[in-house]
Amino acid sequence: MDSQKTNSTLRTVNVVRYVMPLREGGSLPALADADDGFSYVLKFRGAGQREKALIAELLGGEIARLLGLKVPELVFANLDEAFGRSEGDEEIQDLLKGSQGLNLALHFLSKALTYDPGATIVESVLASKIVWLDTFITNVDRTYRNTNMLLWNRELWLIDHGASFLFHHSWDNWEKQAISSFPLIKDHVLLPYANDLKAVSEEFVAIITDEKIEEIVAMIPDEWILASRDVETAEEGKEVYASFLKMRLKNFEVFIKGAEDAREALI
Repeated sequence: MDSQKTNSTLRTVNVVRYVMPLREGGSLPALADADDGFSYVLKFRGAGQREKALIAELLGGEIARLLGLKVPELVFANLDEAFGRSEGDEEIQDLLKGSQGLNLALHFLSKALTYDPGATIVESVLASKIVWLDTFITNVDRTYRNTNMLLWNRELWLIDHGASFLFHHSWDNWEKQAISSFPLIKDHVLLPYANDLKAVSEEFVAIITDEKIEEIVAMIPDEWILASRDVETAEEGKEVYASFLKMRLKNFEVFIKGAEDAREALI
């Protein structure tokens, strides 16, 4: 369930059954069933970095999809007020209570395998595309320790972009971060294979237009932006996200040179 172009909005489903926690992540995502008949990996607004992680997941996933990378379908997942009252685990019950309303979920890829860099080599162009994406959105979480990629139907799928967009944890310096390189790219699991960054840049800069950026940013629910109280209005918050991405794109040579330098240091 993927697409190579973004939607103007995401589908909304209602969670009908909490199946089990997925304890690989620190924010306790869960496998859940929804009223559309599908299973999802549910990301909770009441966990960890709260709504900011959901915003990063939404933006990162839809930008990846726009660029033609494989990402499970993202949906808004509504959690009813009564949901989880019968849950026996107190920690999970508190999480469910704190996540009532609109959450985010990824279509569950049944029988997918975690990408193992020791077992599967990713070809250069695809590796370069993923590294480009992650340095563009400042994603710290695609390392050897936690690759956040799955092999499903012999294809590489990207998951979990909630640790992207570092600037929104400190809004006062977003302009500086927008035009800076991303030193943490040195830890990227695919960086050793990414020797086509310049060619990928030409392709991706042509795809990511200002209009596409605004379309993706517009998907963010107002309530998620307002929850952190970093900005006065949701419109102001969306303007910052859009401006960050536009500025970063205009200065792509800076972060691509940083990634190329980091790669040369590795090899």
